[in-house]
Amino acid sequence: MKKIKAGVIGVGYLGRFHAQKYAAMEEVQLVGVADIDQEKARGVAEECGCRPYDDHRALLQEVDAVSIAVPTSLHHRIASGCIDAGVDILLEKPMTVTLAEADDLIARCAEKGLVLQVGHLERFNPALLAMEPYLTLPVFIESNRLSTFKNRGVDVDVVLDLMIHDIDIILNIIKSPLKSIQTVGAPVITATTDIANARLMFENGATANVTASRISRDNMRIMRIFQPYSYINVDFAKRTFMTLTVTDEILDSGMPKEDIQIRSFEAGDALRSEIEDFIQHVTNRTRPVVSGHEGRRALDVALQVMAQIREHQNLEVFRKISEFTRKK
Repeated sequence: MKKIKAGVIGVGYLGRFHAQKYAAMEEVQLVGVADIDQEKARGVAEECGCRPYDDHRALLQEVDAVSIAVPTSLHHRIASGCIDAGVDILLEKPMTVTLAEADDLIARCAEKGLVLQVGHLERFNPALLAMEPYLTLPVFIESNRLSTFKNRGVDVDVVLDLMIHDIDIILNIIKSPLKSIQTVGAPVITATTDIANARLMFENGATANVTASRISRDNMRIMRIFQPYSYINVDFAKRTFMTLTVTDEILDSGMPKEDIQIRSFEAGDALRSEIEDFIQHVTNRTRPVVSGHEGRRALDVALQVMAQIREHQNLEVFRKISEFTRKK
């Protein structure tokens, strides 16, 4: 079978991992990696056995598909060039800065018959995939995605950096239109929101309480799902999930018996699974599970959360943080 010729545009922290995964796949030929930092491109190219490019446009003439892992502000421009070149796209999240940009990419990819997949990596977490058959009628979801400060990804605020992962998952779990949003958030270290909470209320009565922080002392990626007679706890970082189901059997104490199941997944490479899924859709010319439409849906809610936070933010606190950040 003919190998898919792939490339990576942007080989910073995440792009380097994309290159490594492509290089390890038998059905893929990693042609090259592109980055404006020529030294970085050369280093990753040498590591992965491919050619470095300092101009991604030259790379596009040689490949069938690319991963785009550049700053979010560049997503639309870089992806537009890929579309013009007829190249399939795996675009890191958030897919774009604005909904208009997202709509443009979706429409143009559809017109040209190109694959557009958005990199919501958590969708390929083995714990989440194993949990899905246990879902019945979620009525309340609580998620906490906390991270220590890493001084990368700060070109966007914590909603687009972290919270959007859980927004995407929740929108996929709760099969109902969103009714209303309540938010709170604040900048602490950067000039944008570093910690945020959003309460998402759906038309079917379900509620999701979503918290994200990039200024925590510890890392945490946990989601708790409550539904009639059962509870599910998913730990994305540890790749474990636990289900507790109340059975019809009554114990001597008069309490209903609980059926508890715990599963863990020591092995599992979500990024490799994501890229394998992308290559499968490139090969078969099918629509990805996390398509541009799913990426846009998560972006839409994330932007609403951000707008509401800005509307209610203490402007004096924001001004002082911004001034302090500039001095640093």
